Amino acid sequence: MIVMKFGGTSVADAERIRNVTEIVRSQEKRKPVVVLSAMGNTTDYILEAAEDALKRGFVSIEKLEEPHLKAVADLELGPLVKTELKTLFWELGSLLTGISLTRELTGRTRDCLVSFGERLSVRIAAAYMKSRKIKAQAIDAWDVGFVSDSSFGRAELKNESFVRIASSLLTVIAEGITPVITGFIAKDENGNITTLGRGGSDLSATVIAAACKAEEVQVWKDVDGILTADPKIVPDARPVEKISYEEAAELAYFGAQVLHPRAMQPCMKSGTPVLVKNSYNPKAPGTRIEIKGGKEPSLIRAITSRKNIILVDLVSTYMLGQPGYLARLFSEFAAAGISVDMVATSEVSVSLTLDAVHDLGVVKRELSRIAAVEVKTDKAIVTIVGDVRRSSEILEQIFGVCRGVGVQVQMVSQGASKVNISFIVNDEEAPELVKALHRHFFGEKPGGKTGGKPAGKTGESGKGSGRGKGA
Repeated sequence: MIVMKFGGTSVADAERIRNVTEIVRSQEKRKPVVVLSAMGNTTDYILEAAEDALKRGFVSIEKLEEPHLKAVADLELGPLVKTELKTLFWELGSLLTGISLTRELTGRTRDCLVSFGERLSVRIAAAYMKSRKIKAQAIDAWDVGFVSDSSFGRAELKNESFVRIASSLLTVIAEGITPVITGFIAKDENGNITTLGRGGSDLSATVIAAACKAEEVQVWKDVDGILTADPKIVPDARPVEKISYEEAAELAYFGAQVLHPRAMQPCMKSGTPVLVKNSYNPKAPGTRIEIKGGKEPSLIRAITSRKNIILVDLVSTYMLGQPGYLARLFSEFAAAGISVDMVATSEVSVSLTLDAVHDLGVVKRELSRIAAVEVKTDKAIVTIVGDVRRSSEILEQIFGVCRGVGVQVQMVSQGASKVNISFIVNDEEAPELVKALHRHFFGEKPGGKTGGKPAGKTGESGKGSGRGKGA
């Protein structure tokens, strides 16, 4: 069996659902399990409706109903499907009415609200697949064993989920059924609906693949795979043919948002290959993620960047030879709920990076007791992922490129994973530096364009924080 996950833009309307159905049909002999996100902007519409109910006491779901009912009409689905959707719309409207009356929106209620997106999409897609002679069945994730804790908005699946999922799904597949399952959602042990947070739909797919010992999991996005750079910065960035789990996780963490690192963890443990494909361009080979990456002609696999970073420099002679000094530093960040990204140290100084969303007022006051603290904003992390066993060679070339474009590197860190080198530059310098590095490491075609085919669309993979489309 295989697992096929399709993101929000891949099922955004009737045309895309037809396309997904044909992709599933083409691999029907491999016994696919299909995992879907909510259609297009559905989650955003639900959250807008929740805000209207909470702040204005106004309830309307027309913006949500219209695209779903239009898809039902365009796909020429029967009245039973429309009736089933109407029932879900009624439940959603009732929940919003409750919010408007109480003027309260809890984490538990919010998770219940956003679950409707996936529940609607699987019912439409499964019904259309049936009409195309695929023996499909819409299934809510909790009905095949997705059990989580009660951390609403960022729930973690319980270990017993793996056993339950395997038992349930393998039985369904043995009956010749193609399950079409809601991504992103689960239920806790009290029966409350939960959501799995960032990368949740991809995580649903990889959990199923690991639990059922699938041949592979296919994650269908709207780009041709994991690319050598962000196509919004380097339009002709090329797909990477093969990459290791470790390399893919580093790229994801430092800005390449095709796959969230936590979504890869189940397959890293089970050794299940992950294939990232483009639903808008199914013939493209995509990127295969395995325990060992492929052999590439370049020193590096890919380049990524993340802007809006804070660089914190701490200098203190007190740390010289003092046990526990670094522990004290990091305990201050931990107490404030701040995650540190990169770290570089010397005998009397520590430099580290943070996302700019954090308020450092309290932390800075506390750290000023033991160090001189300088906070620098408007920075960017540029990350090179590749064969860091040849780090001296890579660094020499990186600094040569930086010198050529007039960029001053402000901090360097080599990850303990031994697959990445990251460095800090000014925000406004990052795009041109990424372009220059890409030209250097991946070459150019005549006329100044880098090699490889165009990367394709970027809507599904170019997310910022939060749920967004195609999660």
